[in-house]
Formats: sequence, structure tokens, C-alpha cells
Amino acid sequence: MKFEYNNNEYDIVIEKKKTNKNTYIRVKNDLTIYVTTSIFASTKDITKLIEENSSSIVRMINSQLKKKDSNDGFFYLGKKYDPIYVEYCDISFGDTKVFLNKNLDIDKWYKKQAKSIFKERLDYNYNNFSENIPYPDLKIRKMTTRWGVCNTKLKTVTLNLELIKRETKYLDYVIIHELSHLLEANHSSRFWKIVERNCPNYKEIRKDMKYF
Repeated sequence: MKFEYNNNEYDIVIEKKKTNKNTYIRVKNDLTIYVTTSIFASTKDITKLIEENSSSIVRMINSQLKKKDSNDGFFYLGKKYDPIYVEYCDISFGDTKVFLNKNLDIDKWYKKQAKSIFKERLDYNYNNFSENIPYPDLKIRKMTTRWGVCNTKLKTVTLNLELIKRETKYLDYVIIHELSHLLEANHSSRFWKIVERNCPNYKEIRKDMKYF
């Protein structure tokens, strides 16, 4: 089964499960459309459902395409570069290209940059924070589902290494988000008021980050 949109065809995978009473449609990052439904759903029922939800499927496809465009290539501090692999240097930046040694450990290089930049932004945001809070220990690691984590007991803020690829406004927001957890461990209305006092445009930033 295929879904046609904008002169392209997208594969549709049907997953029938005994435990499913409802039908769910999602588009994965490889642009495959997954329909999870009951074992009793007929092909006619599924086809009708896809037709009725075509506008939602289009939105999900466009969202994944935008996310793909935001992640394809080499990114550093919000700027996208076309990678070119060379042997004469470790890394060198041009206006639109980055020259990389094919043996360079990119994650190790990113982490080296992040150690100083993340610390600098943590200090800046901590010193300008609206409330008095303890200064946290900073940790950096790659995470697949979170941009940041705050351990309120140990007073530790862990930041996702992937933030080094984005504009510093996104890094600042995540830092402010985690610093706010030192006052409110949950995501209550009080928590979001603290975030807003320190990052007034946080809603816009959060919206942008859905495409990363």
C-alpha cells in the first residue's frame, strides 16, 4: 500500500495487533507510514481511514522532512556546513564547507568544544537567573530522548552533546529549563513561570526544537 503526496510515493506498513482497539497512524523518520490497528480491521476500513486522515499524514510527512533537513549535513552552533573529507588537517571551516580528516572522531571534537561553550553559557545563565539557586555541576553526554536532565538531589545538570550543533539560544533555553528544576522538580505552572521569567520566548524555542 502506498500514499501519494507531492509527486512522491510513501510506503504504508500495516501492523495488526490483538491488543489494539483503536487505530494509530504515525510517520517515522525514514518517511514510512505506520498504521497500527486491530486484527479485525479490513483493508477497506484501513484505506478509508487513511483517506480521512490524509491531511494529518501530510503534516507528519512535512514535519519529518523538515526534521531531516535540520539534521542532514555538518552542524556547528546553528550553522550548516557541507562536509568534505581530507587528509591534510583535522578540521577547518570555510563559509559553507567544513574540511574534515576522515579519521577525526567527530563526537570527541564536539565534546571538546562543548566543554568550554556549555560552561560559559551555564555561567552566564546562572549569573542572570531570577532566583537564588545552588550552582550545579555540569555533565555532558549524548542523549537520544532528552535535551537536558537535572538531578535535584545531586545538584547536577546534564546537557545533551547534540546542543553544540544548534544556535546558542537553544542551549540557553535548555540550561534555563534545567536550572528551573532546582526550584521546581516537576513541570507545574509555577515551574513554567520561572522558565518564562528567565526565557520569555521559551514557547517559540520549544516549538523550533521539535524539528531537531
